[in-house]
Amino acid sequence: MKDTIIIGIGNILLQDDGVGVHVIERLENEKLPSTIELVDGGTSTLDTLGFFLDYKKVIVVDCLKAGLEPGTIYKIKPEDIKDYKKENLSIHDVQILDVVKMANMMDKYPEVVIFGIEPEKISLNLEMTETMISKIPEIIFNIKKELQCN
Repeated sequence: MKDTIIIGIGNILLQDDGVGVHVIERLENEKLPSTIELVDGGTSTLDTLGFFLDYKKVIVVDCLKAGLEPGTIYKIKPEDIKDYKKENLSIHDVQILDVVKMANMMDKYPEVVIFGIEPEKISLNLEMTETMISKIPEIIFNIKKELQCN
């Protein structure tokens, strides 16, 4: 079994929804342990199942609408998601739960950590809001802290 994968989820055509993909792009320029793999998961969360089967630890980065201030960074585990109102979550977050359940049904139990970032605006635009752009260094800091490589 492989060590750790970081998957960025989101649609870069929908402004802040693309934050997970943008974080992966920035992480590609960071010094990370060789045991870490980075993946642009795009919008097809269900296609990431293989990673949940092959890795001990899966870190997911996605925008997460939970009703707090735009730019709020959430660090949650799949079992915590049920505490959020489903109508406030992006489709990706609900699908992540489905992927984790599928992996568990195949007797795979990776440690899963989700870094969700409250979006300011989701609309047709390639540029993220300044709020979201300004949070990327903090998101990366939190990921590196999770990886214990600060």
